[in-house]
Amino acid sequence: GLQDMIDKCNVEVNVASIQWNAEGGEAESSAMIASIMGMALALLTYMFVLMYGAMIMNSVVEEKTNRIVEVIVSSCHPIELMLGKIIGVGLVGLTQIAIWVIFMAIASMALGLGSAAFVGVPDAAGAVPVATDGDMGRILGMLMSINYVQIIVCFVLYFIGGYMLYASLFAAFGSAVDQPSDASQFTTPIMMIIVFALWAGIACLENPDGNLAYWCSLIPLSSPIVMMVRLPYDVPVWELVLSIGLLLVTAFGITVLSARIYRTGILMYGKKSTIKDIFKWMK
Repeated sequence: GLQDMIDKCNVEVNVASIQWNAEGGEAESSAMIASIMGMALALLTYMFVLMYGAMIMNSVVEEKTNRIVEVIVSSCHPIELMLGKIIGVGLVGLTQIAIWVIFMAIASMALGLGSAAFVGVPDAAGAVPVATDGDMGRILGMLMSINYVQIIVCFVLYFIGGYMLYASLFAAFGSAVDQPSDASQFTTPIMMIIVFALWAGIACLENPDGNLAYWCSLIPLSSPIVMMVRLPYDVPVWELVLSIGLLLVTAFGITVLSARIYRTGILMYGKKSTIKDIFKWMK
């Protein structure tokens, strides 16, 4: 009957693709593995940018509220203070990433040794023992087919660009307020952009080569998150170069404009700043 037809149509499909490795052989990959890794990288980028950006803003607001900044700017330029704060926190983030990468490398080496022991060694006749669990061998093959060096390098570059872009904005808007509660009028648009970038990255899991994925991975405000989702799917080199170039150039420009806002706003007290004032300070 109808229920039998519905049961027959309920078929589980496991899609796997075959790629050429460096030696010219076949290396099996999996859309599921790529999706998991891409989403993990996007969430890490989202978390780092949001966490360290908010840390910068809270530090700026606290120094301004306590009037400590008046003493600090007497011995250095406000722009130097802002860049020093951003670079210092950024180096902390990069150190944390480096520690994670080292642990991942150690885990990968342990996984490789475990897979070698799992497969076995050739006997006197040259025959290699067959693994007792084929699924384990397939999963290991899929994991080894991913270009981890490219992913790590791109992750660091996108982290630097995305962090500089958003952290400078957080620092600039933090300098324009006297209390942390007043910063929501400026930070809400930034938060909406970051959340949209994460949403676009999640949507790109179903179609990593679609128009949404393509344009959001080029737009600097969303590329640090969306491109992380696309990286495990072998993005063309020219797209990576264009995306990273646009991100770094935009981050530099936003940092310059934010420095102008910071220079004026850090010493403004007793006046509730508006978006109009922000644009005035940029000039």
